[in-house]
Amino acid sequence: MHNDTYEKIRANPKYHQLKNTRNAYGWVMTILMLVVYYGYIALIAFNKAFLAQPLGSGVTTVGIPLGVGVIAFTIIITGIYVRRANGEFDALKDEIIKEAK
Repeated sequence: MHNDTYEKIRANPKYHQLKNTRNAYGWVMTILMLVVYYGYIALIAFNKAFLAQPLGSGVTTVGIPLGVGVIAFTIIITGIYVRRANGEFDALKDEIIKEAK
């Protein structure tokens, strides 16, 4: 019985749509995160003078808000992914399972 359900799911075009959309979206989000993270690391490695510039008259440098920005970006894109996964992807998954039964 499980093999029959499995085959129905794999034959459903919505399953292939879900799989392709989810994979493409995951890769886009991964590339965005890698660009931001490794961009920050590249700044640390190759342009320390820029990151060491003080902001105002205090001791905070440009690097601190940029580092916090990297962390905030990570949280934001995670939230965006979770929202889409819980909405669009789960709805499509539920349709696929319903059609397979």
